[in-house]
Amino acid sequence: MSENLEDLDDIARRLDREHVFHSWSAQANPSGLVVASGRGARVWDHGGREYLDFSSQLVNVNIGHQHPSVVAAIREQAELLTTIAPSTVNLARGEAAKRIASRAPAGFRKVFFTNGGADANENAVRMARLHTGRDKVLSTYRSYHGNTGAAIVATGDWRRVPNEFARGHVHFFGPYLYRSEFWAATPEEESERALRHLSRVIESEGPASIAAVLLETIPGTAGILVPPPGYLAGVRALCDKHGILLILDEVMAGFGRTGRWFAFDGYDVRPDLITFAKGVNSGYVPAGGVIISDEIAATFDERVFPGGLTYSGHPLAMASIVATLDAMAAEGIVEHAREIGAESIGPALEELAERHAVIGEVRGEGVFWAIELVADRKTREPLPAPAMGRIKAALVERGLLPFIQDNRIHVVPPCVVTAEEVADAMPIYDDVLAVAASGD
Repeated sequence: MSENLEDLDDIARRLDREHVFHSWSAQANPSGLVVASGRGARVWDHGGREYLDFSSQLVNVNIGHQHPSVVAAIREQAELLTTIAPSTVNLARGEAAKRIASRAPAGFRKVFFTNGGADANENAVRMARLHTGRDKVLSTYRSYHGNTGAAIVATGDWRRVPNEFARGHVHFFGPYLYRSEFWAATPEEESERALRHLSRVIESEGPASIAAVLLETIPGTAGILVPPPGYLAGVRALCDKHGILLILDEVMAGFGRTGRWFAFDGYDVRPDLITFAKGVNSGYVPAGGVIISDEIAATFDERVFPGGLTYSGHPLAMASIVATLDAMAAEGIVEHAREIGAESIGPALEELAERHAVIGEVRGEGVFWAIELVADRKTREPLPAPAMGRIKAALVERGLLPFIQDNRIHVVPPCVVTAEEVADAMPIYDDVLAVAASGD
């Protein structure tokens, strides 16, 4: 039986090589990792080899793999109604929107559903432009907002460059004290100087031409860059001064990832539009959306909103959202994420940093952490790509699925990860950082 199951891994790899075209990849070098099933913070292949999933796949499986109540809700909805047009009224859709809006600040009652985070940001930008009558959207260089037209151009990293076909996008530098663009020495200096920089960009672009500032509350793929004190409140003040909308991208940071329902709950800031996806249902069925302030929603009471998707508010996705948010509330999963970060993950990573000179900085909260790796602590030169490749391969070989980006290991397990699983993972990081980074 075991041999037959291992044959399924080989079949899966062959079919993948022959027929699957992968995103963000050179197709000649496919991954050989097979995932057949999972539970909680662990996955395994057909042959039964088990891995700790400290990537949450793409930082989205917040509730963990195969949560039984979410799987049951999808099954029950499939037996009742598998799909319906978005123009119809559907109870599951209404229940999902109600639960999402209940976690937002006062004055957010409407939700526009999308298929994921990219088209959530796409439609938030559209709403901002239509509401304000302005065109430009400002976003940071260290950001990722998705792979659709406006979302990829709003993105700041390298993926923007071969895809710059959308208009009206301007980039600026956000705060990142470890690699400060502003010669800052303290979080307070970084915040003040980053805000001054943004103010000058706004003035130089012409405030009356700017529809929105689009920010990840905590930039995720760009490095889990926790904003310094006063920064988000300062951005809000600049937006208010110039009549600019503030869109907060909570696609990765939302629904428990930081140990809060929304990452911005930890800061003195109220956005105008909130985008979400990923953790809202842990990706069990593709879903995302925009939570719309009442003022912006009212713009479209008598005016047609020129946007829509065939699968907006898909019943299977809506059922999974309802079950996910109910389970997270009933089981205290958001609170657990906060505690496991403060009591287990954070202290363990700080201990690693004390032992390994290759670690330049550890930062994060909840189940949202980054280990920044450097070739030299004094110069902060990033660890080069070949070393990062060795580290990734060594972690997988030792049974841990990592999220690797540039010169960082992002430690982003599901919100349900246990203290025992964190304790299992840390010796793996420890061993790999001791050996693979040195090239031995």
